[in-house]
Amino acid sequence: MSAAVPTFAQAPAEDGNALVQRICSQCHMGGVRGAPDMEALRAMSPDRVLAAMETGPMISMVTGRSGVERRAIAEAITGKTLRNSLEMTPLPRAMCPPSEKSKAFDPSRTTWNGWGGTNTSNTRFADARTAGMSAADVPKLKLKWAFGFPGDLQSNAQATIIGGRVFVGSPGGGVYALSAATGCIHWYYQAPAGVRSAISVARAGGRDLAFFGDQTGNVYALDAATGAVVWKARVDDLPITRISGSPTFHNGRLYVPAASGEEGAGSTPTYECCHFRGSVSAFNAADGKRLWKTYTIPDEPKPTKKNAVGTQLWGPSGAPVWSSPAIDTRHNALYVTTGNSYSDPATDASDAFFAFDLDTGKVLWHRQMTANDAYISACRLPDKTNCPSVNGPDFDFSSSPILVNLPNGKRALVAGQKSGIVHALDPDNGGAILWQTRVGLGGTMGGVQWGSAADAQNVYVANSDIGRIMLTYSNFTDADSKRGGGMYALNLQTGEKVWFTPPSDCGTRLRCSPAQSAAVSGFSGIAFSGSVDGHMRAYSTADGKVVWDYDTERPYETVNGVEARGGSIDGPGPAIGGGMVFFNSGYHTAGGQPGNVLLAFSVDGK
Repeated sequence: MSAAVPTFAQAPAEDGNALVQRICSQCHMGGVRGAPDMEALRAMSPDRVLAAMETGPMISMVTGRSGVERRAIAEAITGKTLRNSLEMTPLPRAMCPPSEKSKAFDPSRTTWNGWGGTNTSNTRFADARTAGMSAADVPKLKLKWAFGFPGDLQSNAQATIIGGRVFVGSPGGGVYALSAATGCIHWYYQAPAGVRSAISVARAGGRDLAFFGDQTGNVYALDAATGAVVWKARVDDLPITRISGSPTFHNGRLYVPAASGEEGAGSTPTYECCHFRGSVSAFNAADGKRLWKTYTIPDEPKPTKKNAVGTQLWGPSGAPVWSSPAIDTRHNALYVTTGNSYSDPATDASDAFFAFDLDTGKVLWHRQMTANDAYISACRLPDKTNCPSVNGPDFDFSSSPILVNLPNGKRALVAGQKSGIVHALDPDNGGAILWQTRVGLGGTMGGVQWGSAADAQNVYVANSDIGRIMLTYSNFTDADSKRGGGMYALNLQTGEKVWFTPPSDCGTRLRCSPAQSAAVSGFSGIAFSGSVDGHMRAYSTADGKVVWDYDTERPYETVNGVEARGGSIDGPGPAIGGGMVFFNSGYHTAGGQPGNVLLAFSVDGK
């Protein structure tokens, strides 16, 4: 029996203002801390508000509303009409001048490409030549330019640096090719949904293409020189699908992971939780033809039981792939990590490492790290109607696996988990466990969140352990200013702790946490780690000493004329190359400070 897409009874459409008063006013007009007030919502674009309801944090609140009603809410809240919002279109002065645009795009000058940076092993670590600077230069880094993302409250897509250009997406769906030197816009593309994945640039079909996914499950190939759409495809038919893990290009193919927003949407008691299964798809990179698709859970969801309000529940479900794949040419294999199950019964595909055959998508092996982890957001809310019977602990992986060569001649797959444990598996022995080291307490947003970086000796691990304080009348949480954080270096061969640097103190800063949830990036002698407190810090890989510290939480004058400010740093890590460092600031999820800026640094700001 095939799993059906959930349906909902639709009430007749109401006036947008009436819907806002009935559905939104309790939090957004009631002074609930953590919920943007009406003034903040009016400053957004209607596309951004719509995306929050359809693919973002408000999805559970409007599950029963029709598409017409959701659009009416977005327009009523912002006072603007959907489609072609003026604030989303770059100002003419933000575009590159003819002298800059006439320069041919040269992709051979690649410095940081996609999530993994300099390779498809996901090490997120560059050498000094590629970085274009030495460790001694890092204390001299100064802000060179800032770029604002219009209408956004977060900045959560990692930059890519190729051929003197910076490719980056935004929550509002804007995709930009910028001049690395000045931040001017070479081209701009408006996707219909937010773009969280890093952009991978590669040559396929005789042209250079920029690949990325959006938050409704679409994957794109744009001409990297002009921004023209070459092809577009879907990774899954469920409308709640999202692509947060960055696509990986290898040998003419694009490998795309699929996750979803069902963990949040499934919390509504009238939602038929749950139908989504994580997957990896392989596409011909030149034309977008799908070559294979493999689900992490092989069995289709089936009806299981009805919940307390009579809604039909489904399972198994979940095991999404939040991470960017790693490539192993020795075994012709692709590796990913998976998230938790969404519903009963829990499966052994969740919280696991997976190995797929590159050519066919066949599962070569998988190894689960935490059993019986079925969880949705309802499990932490007062109404736990749809919470699975095992109730978490929500220890899934959002970190990509790192494939490394060990000093003893062997290899390892390394990834940190939200449990607070870093795992090293043997890719040459069916994923046998080599070592496991605890770096945090773990939790729903605890332990290792978005990833680590590795050189030849160590893996550099940032600990989140963010404390979540539930807000009244809301699915939102505030951040605990006293919990979380810390930076580790672990020996790759043994897992032993080489050094530890404790977190900083938030002091009296509002919506602050010392948690270090963002992915780590590095180059010879330096590991960068951003914090929810708004700071980006550079650590010496030798002893963990902080050699550079930049507080991003403030307003910025931007090169594109967009009003922007920095806030918490979460999600992606810096992109490093050509003597510059690029990273985002602004991440309000789980109680952090909002922001909408991409910051570019160079030695002495030159």
